[in-house]
Amino acid sequence: MKQNCNNYIKEKEQFKKLFKQENIDNFEERFKIFEIFLQTDRHVTVSELLELLNENGYQLESSFVRDTLKFMCGFGFAKKIQFENRPVCYEHRHLGKHHDHMIYTKCKNIIEFQDQRLENLQIQIASTHGFHMLQHKTEIYGLCSNCLKTRIHPMSLVMAKQGEKFIIKDFIGGAGARVRLLTMGLRVGDELEVITSPSKGQMVIVVDCRRYVIGRGMAQKVLVEPRKI
Repeated sequence: MKQNCNNYIKEKEQFKKLFKQENIDNFEERFKIFEIFLQTDRHVTVSELLELLNENGYQLESSFVRDTLKFMCGFGFAKKIQFENRPVCYEHRHLGKHHDHMIYTKCKNIIEFQDQRLENLQIQIASTHGFHMLQHKTEIYGLCSNCLKTRIHPMSLVMAKQGEKFIIKDFIGGAGARVRLLTMGLRVGDELEVITSPSKGQMVIVVDCRRYVIGRGMAQKVLVEPRKI
């Protein structure tokens, strides 16, 4: 979400006022960081912000950049966030505005969105329960249409992402693998949900309210298709 020119100028004026008012040291270097941060139109990690600073000819220590971001968050210019299985990143804090996020688990994109209907519904639900809402966030994890097109159906369970729901279509890998999977309690036609799907190690799935721990080698032998919603 890009800021218009007037907001950009106001943000810089407020930054100067607050940082000088609070006698924050190394103001000029911190202001350079703030200017580069304002020019970004995405969520950035400390290392990504360091790269942008280097590209603009500013050689600064990561500890100094991290410290400046801490001040920026404290004064309400930035917001520190961490999405599931992602490094800590920072985004602009637009005064008087709220947005939510769609996080794409494969291509790693992050989309900000606003929907007043969603905001109104959350206020209505809170009010129904006699709850005074102070703040909230909505994070939706999933796949973009392009990533979805590249998937093979049926596909191996090992390719599944956390939170996805599938139907088991078949077992491959020979009679031994089939017997082992059947012994575990898995059946063709079962509906399952992926609880954890790390890049290494075992997966955890749920079938009929029962948890199963399955190695990635065995998960490769389970063919699944997305469950239709």
